Amino acid sequence: MSGWNYHVTHFVTSAPDIRHLPADTGIEVAFAGRSNAGKSSALNTLTNQKSLARTSKTPGRTQLINLFEVEEGIRLVDLPGYGYAQVPEEMKKKWQRSLAEYLRMRQCLKGLVVLMDIRHPLKDLDQSMVQWAVESSIPVLILLTKADKLASGARKAQLNMVREASMAFMGDVQVEMFSSLKKIGVDKLRQKLDTWYSEIPPATEEEIAEE
Repeated sequence: MSGWNYHVTHFVTSAPDIRHLPADTGIEVAFAGRSNAGKSSALNTLTNQKSLARTSKTPGRTQLINLFEVEEGIRLVDLPGYGYAQVPEEMKKKWQRSLAEYLRMRQCLKGLVVLMDIRHPLKDLDQSMVQWAVESSIPVLILLTKADKLASGARKAQLNMVREASMAFMGDVQVEMFSSLKKIGVDKLRQKLDTWYSEIPPATEEEIAEE
């Protein structure tokens, strides 16, 4: 089966919480990570679009749940970045509430991509995100971003360390390296998304021609 064409992904809506999201149908895969983990860059690299997800110079600006559609019923979700120091405590709590609520209550959520800077992985909030997902029986792909910042030996060592540490979650957790700059891990990300989205078969070429 050939996978989905992520290059046609387009923005649908931004919502402050799950009550403002469209109907809970189809399949969603959410991207979560600390505000400086390179989430927007990963989404832009995946979809081959320079500014699908706005990369902000001030991390912590994305305080909304942003929805993108790959094809009808197939959505990518950019969750608010978490853990940025310069955000007031009250706002942090609000984000954490809407994140937790989305993870626990959104039925169409079929997978969670958690992005972590390969140099500083598995911080407390990262671990909470993975734990929440595992407790909600949602499979997780941990992407160790900015892999180009390390030499290949150090990269492999970090990957192995995080893979070993992630066994403690006792869930469906896969760990891969990623670099938007060097396009490392983009194929692995696409393959994982294709697997998660495969509950709805992609349109055949005949169906596309008919439209």
